[in-house]
Amino acid sequence: MSNEINRALRPSGWVRRIASRSMLLGGAMLVAGTASADPVGPQMTGAKESPATPSAVGYPAIGNGEGTVPGKYNVSRWAEDWRGMRDPAKRDDPLDRLKFLPLTESGDVYLTLSGEFRYRVQETTNPDLRDREAQRQDRTRIFAGADLHLGDHVRVYGELAHAGLQGINLGNPNANLRNKLTLQQGFGEVKGTIGGAEVGVRGGRQEFSDGPNLLLAVRDDPTLHFVLDGVRGYVRGKRVRVDLFDFNFVNYGKQGLGDDRTDHARRFSGATFGYVVPNDVLGKSKLFFDPFVWRLRTDRATWGRTTAREERMFYGLHLYGDIDRTTIDWTVNYQDGSFGNRSISAWQAFLAQTWRIAANPNAPRVGVHVDYASGGGAADGQGDLRTPSGLYGNNIYYSYQLFLTPTNLLAISPNITVQPVKNLRVTAEYTMAYRPNEDEAVYRASGAAFAGTQNVAGKHIADLIRAQAVWSVTPRISLTGRYEHMMVKDALSRAGYRDSDFLAGWISFRF
Repeated sequence: MSNEINRALRPSGWVRRIASRSMLLGGAMLVAGTASADPVGPQMTGAKESPATPSAVGYPAIGNGEGTVPGKYNVSRWAEDWRGMRDPAKRDDPLDRLKFLPLTESGDVYLTLSGEFRYRVQETTNPDLRDREAQRQDRTRIFAGADLHLGDHVRVYGELAHAGLQGINLGNPNANLRNKLTLQQGFGEVKGTIGGAEVGVRGGRQEFSDGPNLLLAVRDDPTLHFVLDGVRGYVRGKRVRVDLFDFNFVNYGKQGLGDDRTDHARRFSGATFGYVVPNDVLGKSKLFFDPFVWRLRTDRATWGRTTAREERMFYGLHLYGDIDRTTIDWTVNYQDGSFGNRSISAWQAFLAQTWRIAANPNAPRVGVHVDYASGGGAADGQGDLRTPSGLYGNNIYYSYQLFLTPTNLLAISPNITVQPVKNLRVTAEYTMAYRPNEDEAVYRASGAAFAGTQNVAGKHIADLIRAQAVWSVTPRISLTGRYEHMMVKDALSRAGYRDSDFLAGWISFRF
């Protein structure tokens, strides 16, 4: 499936920090391929398939804010480290030669080339949960990247992408689904060691997912990834780290390289801290604790019938990793600030955990994730705004149909993942979704409300059945199949919405 899927069903316990965000996080992720994965559940997007350049002072790559884990491929291709391909004995085929192309005799200056092709077909009945003809999308993704390393301290990375889309009842597709050509990433990085710590600065267009998957994700489900323009700086010791960043969102155009624009009306900045929890704190464990403080400024935010300038602060705690055979991914965050002349006061809590029933790393895993997000003040326009923002998180954590988001939501999702044969992982999940505030609307992934839901009674939003199978044919090729059935309940059905089915299959090839 796609990278996000990999995150969900990662084989080894350690790697499950991301898997926890995906498979565990939502068991929903339903993914397991090693070559690629699409979000099937929670944090797929947080889990990556390959290690970033190792920290000079040893801060574990899996917790360095780049979502990296041992392996080959990563959702964010710049985070891969292919220096091992300097040794011909480690190359399995001619494409491996592209991973390390020395430009000097010493090999200190070298180029890494990468690419991806993904073809996906999907069909959704009752699009937008309305009684209408089904929508079919045939999606094509082509990525091509080049990573130039100028010694140990300087690098330049660039990535071009094409998004193709055909089908039936497409409407007006977003530019992240249909795009002739775009500079998806283009940045420079300088790093070194100061006082025993690794210090670096990365500036330009880049992917950024240093946080909980339901808040920050590269969004591997759409054809193009979610990217930002700006600067990120980091300091990493052996047990502690801090990342500082200041970004603007990016508005993709559809025609070519010249029509993408930095969105100066949406600015995202802040700090994420990291701490490697001692292994004996909770018995045999590998845990990371990441407090964060962020700020999102939006010139024209819309809640209910009101559009106004919003300045929103996020204060959060994120604990994730493995405790023996259990993988956890827990987040709590409080949001305050202002929306026009009103105050913001909102909460979110994401609690995901899975348990491997035997010592074998491929043994079945059972789990549940419980997600809560407050709601209120948007539909009636009165008092404090209690609807939290989902930033640019991974909403396929709930459904590929993008019908739910962590705003005015309580979701309980038991799940199970099995590996019936080698290189094949199957995940199934059942989600029960409710709205904590019956007087507030039900919200979809775009942050928009389902029209009319604020005017009807009923807390039960929907029940969802989801199943996904990922077959890693080779380290480069994966096949994914996914099915979802959404059964609308009182909060949606009384407003005129209908049940929906989603069926998709895709193939991914990466080098």
